[in-house]
Amino acid sequence: MSKNLQNSSEEAENATPLQVPIKRRSFFMYAGATAAATTLLLSGCNDDDDEPTNPAAGTVSLGSGDVGVLNYAYALEQLEAAFYAQVISNAGFNTAFPDAAERAALTAIAKHEAIHRDFFKAAIPATSAIPALTPKWGNLNFGNRTQVLDTAKTFEDLGVAAYNGAGALIQDPTYLLLAGKIVSVEARHAAFIRDLINNGTFADSTAVDANGLDKAMTVAQVLAAAQPFITETIDGANVGK
Repeated sequence: MSKNLQNSSEEAENATPLQVPIKRRSFFMYAGATAAATTLLLSGCNDDDDEPTNPAAGTVSLGSGDVGVLNYAYALEQLEAAFYAQVISNAGFNTAFPDAAERAALTAIAKHEAIHRDFFKAAIPATSAIPALTPKWGNLNFGNRTQVLDTAKTFEDLGVAAYNGAGALIQDPTYLLLAGKIVSVEARHAAFIRDLINNGTFADSTAVDANGLDKAMTVAQVLAAAQPFITETIDGANVGK
């Protein structure tokens, strides 16, 4: 992990892979991770889980069983980490977000997402992990506050709904506990971004239903929403099976 979290704007625009590792020291400082935790995760991935495959050029299969769920989360965290890395490294960051407190918060979110991504990379056996994916930003203007926040809201709400929906697919209780810890952080991100867009909307009816429950989405629904931002075609048909 020799690269810094912040890549240059030019690198990101040229379809830099979503895999942009932070320094190992920063990973442990912010994540509070330990070697024992990583060992526990690695031992939990058993041989019964199918390894991901690439059945066709440009197609990435997430695999099945708990490995499939972990790869599913890993793919989404790659996307979020790449997005926020581009946001905070963009030349127009200070102009789009003149408030220092907002820039500090977005920088913290970028670090969180990089930690989540690196955590899943470490947790999934190398032979079973999906490769680094390639972002596709289209006409997204990273120097435009409205466009950045609207995209951030899409990713954060999608991430929360993805974890909520995937919970029922996880077989190993250790993974379920860890997913619960990560989704709680993603929900904090979502609430913050929502309030930056429109104060007081952090838990409105578009996020929380009448029963006080957050939205949950299926793997197919989440991947359909995320696919426009990823160059490779993601196949999640067997996730959790």
